[in-house]
Amino acid sequence: MKITAQQVNELRKITGAGMMDCKKALVESDGDVEKAIDILRKKGQKVAAKRADRTASEGVILAKVNNDKSYAAVLMINCETDFVAKNQDFINYVDSLLNIAVENKATTADELKAMKLNGRTVEETVLDQTGVIGEKIELGRFETVAAESAFAYVHPGNRIASIAGLNKAGDNLAEFGKDVVMQIAAMSPVALNKEDVPADVVEREIEIGKEQARQEGKPEELLEKIAMGKLNKFYKESTLLNQAFIKDGKKNVAAYLKEADKDLTVVSFKRLALA
Repeated sequence: MKITAQQVNELRKITGAGMMDCKKALVESDGDVEKAIDILRKKGQKVAAKRADRTASEGVILAKVNNDKSYAAVLMINCETDFVAKNQDFINYVDSLLNIAVENKATTADELKAMKLNGRTVEETVLDQTGVIGEKIELGRFETVAAESAFAYVHPGNRIASIAGLNKAGDNLAEFGKDVVMQIAAMSPVALNKEDVPADVVEREIEIGKEQARQEGKPEELLEKIAMGKLNKFYKESTLLNQAFIKDGKKNVAAYLKEADKDLTVVSFKRLALA
């Protein structure tokens, strides 16, 4: 299979690995980007373990909560250029769609698409925008959380946003909720706790850990033990409640939340980001 310079460049953007390393990985994986990333990781390259939130190169991502703070939504609308993404009229349009979603507590993208904005369905207005702007505009992703108290954070630039729900409500939790959604935006956890990490991700991390140890010349009989150690490190770095709290690395997020209430925890979260 012929690997193009564009494919190599895209993999380099995702992983930060060298051009030749990316090309070799793509050749070895027959052009499969996910497999190529695993190949790079097995060879010791430090690349992202989770890339599901990288779905498009340009667009606007916004998030907000409803009036009683029991529901939050995050919306990604994609476009082709950053010129459009930075246009205030386009940002306002995305905000108007998010307002409809929040006011009506939409639970899925299909639900949102069917809702009305100025007499037309949201899906129709997206097509209208394509005609007006001259770029392909599409509803990229839409996620929600419902909880006793919900929080939202949009990072400056509208390229990363996160939402989260706590199991308790109260004015005293505002700072804790804000810190949690900022943590999610900054640290991109793959799951809430280690029990929530999908089995295929766990298997993948174990296999990568074994191969890394093998490449380092470790004895075959120790590979499983070494891989499990790497897996535990992965849990600490990649699951929200076990991550080091960004404002105080001496405690994890779970311990930080207990400072507000011994039973306080996160019940759900979502994070969207542009590449």
